[in-house]
Amino acid sequence: MSTPEPNVPGPVTPGGPGGAETDGEHPGRTAAAGQGGGRHRRRRRRGEQPVVPETEFTSYYGMPILNRPTWKALDIAGYLFLGGLAGGSSLLAAGAHATGRRVLARSAKIGALGAISASTVALIHDLGRPGRFYNMLRVAKPTSPMSMGSWLLAAYGPLAGVSAVTDATGLFRRSGAAATAGAAVLGPAVASYTAVLIADTAVPSWHEGYRELPFVFTGSGAAAAAGLGMLAAPVEQAGPARRAAVFGAALELGAAAVMTRRMGLAAEPLERGGPGVLMRASKVLTAAGAAAGLLAGRRSRTAAALSGAALLAGSAALRFGVFNAGVASAEDPKYTVLPQRERLRARARERRREHAGGGADGTGGTGSGNGTDSGNDGPAV
Repeated sequence: MSTPEPNVPGPVTPGGPGGAETDGEHPGRTAAAGQGGGRHRRRRRRGEQPVVPETEFTSYYGMPILNRPTWKALDIAGYLFLGGLAGGSSLLAAGAHATGRRVLARSAKIGALGAISASTVALIHDLGRPGRFYNMLRVAKPTSPMSMGSWLLAAYGPLAGVSAVTDATGLFRRSGAAATAGAAVLGPAVASYTAVLIADTAVPSWHEGYRELPFVFTGSGAAAAAGLGMLAAPVEQAGPARRAAVFGAALELGAAAVMTRRMGLAAEPLERGGPGVLMRASKVLTAAGAAAGLLAGRRSRTAAALSGAALLAGSAALRFGVFNAGVASAEDPKYTVLPQRERLRARARERRREHAGGGADGTGGTGSGNGTDSGNDGPAV
């Protein structure tokens, strides 16, 4: 009796059940790549379909992508505020000096010297020792905001000092007048260069505002200097300070509004939490101080002093708000990742528009006659 044969699979034939596909065809791959039926061809025209859905990115192990700024808030935010006050005061001092308003001119000159001195002390305190500041003066690098800022302070400080000392003592009046003019020329740069400095970093809420932030800081510095002038000078001489307050407030508030609209997601830290409170307080104090100074400051010494204090407080709140918002944006990865994704998408859309426009007039693409386009996105349909 013969035993039954075991169930052994028969020979595999090409194209048969369990066999390999012939002619290099892979139905699964073809369908996935959009090379199958007409339905897939139509879908391919609309753009490549993602295989893996987009996920919500945080960061590796929840850690920030950027290093948190190591600058001390009191030192550096104070440095930002005092630099703006010094630069604006030098401009105001030059105008008051030229028009014979001696009390306003003297208060602005002394204010500029005091502000730039305190600003330098705050910077050196953050650096740790004076030698680090001196080391920055060993090289002049035009492409470095920090290097240019160091040289700017080194040039501006002595001018502000000579201007204030000669006015207070009555000696060397011609030298004092020249120093006053020189400090006024450098004043706008002193008030705004700190904005360029922080915008040159990778911190999202600072970097994304690089276009408007110098104007915000310049307006804030002018408003602060005007506030100091209204505090120190009698109302009869404070006319230039009141006008400077209106100009500075308008520039600051207008540039800040444009900046926050353009920044998109990176403006969120400026509107939330502690920084948001400071920014809103800055808007209210600056607007109220400028309006009250213009309307009531010319008649009441008390109203002028209160308006000046509001302008100074508003300028300080702005600098601390911007500083703290930058720190918050560096700690949250979404402010780094999502704007980068949006920029990449925008570039991709722009490339597609350029390619489509080039193809329409017969000049686009560099097809080689093999049925594919220059982007190598797949077979021609």
